[in-house]
Amino acid sequence: MASPIKTRLRAARNPSRRSTEESPVVKWLLISIALAFCLVFLLLPLLNVFAQAFAKGWRYYLESLYTPDAWAAIRLTLLVAAISVPVNVVFGVAASWAIAKFNFRGKSLLITLIDLPFSVSPVVAGLMFVVLFGLQGFFGKWLDEHNLKIIFAVPGIVLATVFITFPFVARELIPVMQATGAEQEQAALTLGANGWQTFWHVTLPSVKWGLLYGVILCTARAMGEFGAVSVVSGHITGQTDTMPLHVEKLYNEFNGPAAFAVASLLALLALLTLILKSLLEWKEARDLARAQQPAPPDSKAKPQMPARETTR
Repeated sequence: MASPIKTRLRAARNPSRRSTEESPVVKWLLISIALAFCLVFLLLPLLNVFAQAFAKGWRYYLESLYTPDAWAAIRLTLLVAAISVPVNVVFGVAASWAIAKFNFRGKSLLITLIDLPFSVSPVVAGLMFVVLFGLQGFFGKWLDEHNLKIIFAVPGIVLATVFITFPFVARELIPVMQATGAEQEQAALTLGANGWQTFWHVTLPSVKWGLLYGVILCTARAMGEFGAVSVVSGHITGQTDTMPLHVEKLYNEFNGPAAFAVASLLALLALLTLILKSLLEWKEARDLARAQQPAPPDSKAKPQMPARETTR
């Protein structure tokens, strides 16, 4: 009779099919459910946006995008993204470096605060800024005395967007920095590099893919944010209307094709974000596969010739 050890070894070499693979029926059922959800909730609404945008033809589509109000909304959206994304990059790099490389009091509190925008409704976040910086708010009288306007102006939109988007870069960098560890930075400091040289030549190259991925997600959310911006903007046409707010205003005015025309730009930005994300993941996987491949033999090394036999 075979010993228990031999039985276990034989079972490890020949695992049962049930333990390693589901039946074809279950596999295709799960795939069908996933594809059906993607079709109903992602693909069909996206196709409907473009179909409604071009319902009156190319000419009406371009005229809807070339209106002064639409251009003002596009410029404001790009301006807010251009301000909020670099701010989030600085915060995300600093916060992730502190969390991944150091142990300090309040570390868990900092992680909780980073996740706060994920749990707070954007509308509540906008109301929070109104309570703080509005005319009847906590700092309202002081701001009014110094002729500073935050709510119903561009600064309020920027503040709301920064609050909503600041977890993205940090949340992408924290696990990457924790995985890389601090050995490389310590080695660089030991060899005489200063803090800036260590960050630029050691830390940043090791987390560049996570940083780029976080920047892409942060940019997409900054340009598509609606709830918090809607509360603090005041919906002033041509001044504080971003692209999502302009889409809502056009739709409420029963100008559906123009609303979908502007919405198609947001959809194109989302598709561009998805393409960039896929390219980064593909490039990261390719670089990882190259790093794991064994080094090729040196082709310049001359092969050793066998010694000739000498005859006397």
